[in-house]
Amino acid sequence: MRPPSAPVRRRRRIVAFSAGGILVAMAATLGLYVPAALAAPLPTAQLQLAVPTPTPAQPAKLALPGVGTGAIALEGSEELLGESGQTGPVPIASVTKVITALVVLEAHPLVEGDDGPGITMTAADVQILEQTRAVDGSYELVNEGQVLSEREVLEIMLLKSANNYAETVTNWAFGSLAAYLDAARSFTTEHGLTDTTIVDASGLNPGSRSSTKDLMRIASMALADPVLATIVSTAVDQVPVIGEIDNSNKLLGIDGIDGIKTGTTDEAGSCLLFSAEFTVGDQTKSVVGVILGAESSQAARDAVQALLASTKGAFTTLPLIRADTEVGSYTTAWGETAPIVAASDSDAVVWSDDGVDVDASAADVVTTQAGINVGTIRYTVDDTTEQVALTVDGSLEDPGFWWRVGHPELVFG
Repeated sequence: MRPPSAPVRRRRRIVAFSAGGILVAMAATLGLYVPAALAAPLPTAQLQLAVPTPTPAQPAKLALPGVGTGAIALEGSEELLGESGQTGPVPIASVTKVITALVVLEAHPLVEGDDGPGITMTAADVQILEQTRAVDGSYELVNEGQVLSEREVLEIMLLKSANNYAETVTNWAFGSLAAYLDAARSFTTEHGLTDTTIVDASGLNPGSRSSTKDLMRIASMALADPVLATIVSTAVDQVPVIGEIDNSNKLLGIDGIDGIKTGTTDEAGSCLLFSAEFTVGDQTKSVVGVILGAESSQAARDAVQALLASTKGAFTTLPLIRADTEVGSYTTAWGETAPIVAASDSDAVVWSDDGVDVDASAADVVTTQAGINVGTIRYTVDDTTEQVALTVDGSLEDPGFWWRVGHPELVFG
C-alpha cells in the first residue's frame, strides 16, 4: 500500500502596492476631478421676492346734487365715476341740440378750417322763427335771403341755444323734421344709446329724453369731433349780420370747464352737460358730466362746480414704491446674500380707493455685481402699467477653488 499523500497547501498571491503607486493613482484621479469640479456649473442662487402692495387711498365722496340728477365720468369711458338721482331717461331740454349737431355732422361732416356750404334762409325759416317766439322758445333772428355757413348755423344753435336754428339746420340737412327724426333714431341705435329718444330737434318737447349713462357717451362723442369740440368751448363768437353771440354756458373757462351745453324747460328743469380738464400730479384728466333737473341755472352751475371739485379731489397721487426699497434677495449655496431693490421711485394717479395690481419677476443668477438690472415690478392701475426696474444691491462672487473641489455633487450630481 502506498503511504497517504501529504496535504497540498495553496498559497494566496498577495499583490502589494507600493506608496509610489498609490500616489500615482491619486494624482490621476485628482487630475480628472479637480478640473471637472472647477469647470462644473454652480447652482443658481435661491430667489425670494416679496413686493409690497400699495395701500389704497380713501374712497371718494362726490358732491352729487341732492335735487335732480347728476353724473360724471372720464371722457371716453363707459364707467361712471359717480351718479345720483334718476338713472333712467328724463327730459334733457336743449342738451338735445348736441345730438342734433352730431346727427347733422354725421350726414354733412366738417373739418377744421372748413365752414361748410352756405345755407340760404328762406321764408320757411322766418316762419320757424315766428313759431318759436310764439311758444316762448329760445331763438335768434333770421332774415329771408340771409346766407350762413353750416358751421355758423351750428354755432348759433349751440352757443345761443336757438331753437329755430335747430329746425333750420335739420330741414337743410335732411329735408324735413320727419326725415331728421328717422336719422336721429338710426344714430341712437347705431351707437347703442338705448335710453335716448328724440322727438324734436331743439329739446323743447319733453319727449326728447336721455339717461346719464347715454349722456356721458354723447358728451364724449361731441368732444371727439374737433369742429364740435371747438364750437362748444367758444365763449363769444362773431356771426355775419347777427353780430356777437355769447355762449349760454357761463362756466366756460372756470375750473377747467370747456363745454358743452345748457338747457332749461319747465319739464326738464335747468340742465348742464359739461366737460372739463384738470391736472393731478403729472397727469391731465378729462371728464364729462351732467346735471339735470336743477331748480335754476345758478343751482345747476353750483352743482357742476361742487361735483367737479370733489371729483378732482378724489384722484390721488399714490406712492407705489421708493428707490432702494428692498423687495427680495438672492442667497447662494455657499452662503452669500445680495438684496434686490427698486431702482427708482414710482407713483400713480389713482381714482378713489381703486386697488393697484402688482406683479414682479427676476432672473435666475449664479454670480452678479452690484447695480445689475435683474428684473421688473409691474404696477397696473386701470389700463395703465407702470414699470420699475429691480437691481442687485451687492455682489455674489464665485466661491473659489476650495469650495468647488469640496463639493463633489457639482461633478457627480
